[in-house]
Amino acid sequence: MQPSRIYHTVAFRLRHPTGSADESSFLAAAGTLAQVPGVEAFEIMRQVGEKNDFTHGISMEFADREAYDAYNAHPDHMRFVTERWLPEVADFLEIDYRKL
Repeated sequence: MQPSRIYHTVAFRLRHPTGSADESSFLAAAGTLAQVPGVEAFEIMRQVGEKNDFTHGISMEFADREAYDAYNAHPDHMRFVTERWLPEVADFLEIDYRKL
């Protein structure tokens, strides 16, 4: 880990049933965020543990705070949050890390 890098993670639970077409559609739309400039090491994951009720995770990395801030303000990210995330995600936990 480099001190300037930001590791952006989010664990979440969808309103859609597991295996549904709505779940697949949401995950496909989330995958397009990998194309936003500055996003590196993008991954979408299915949660397999039993210690919480989140069902999925997304992680990505940014070279620095400037790249992270640009991602947050990017129109594609903002549109995804407004049109998909807010109406389709039941609960989430977002954590952003930087090396100590």
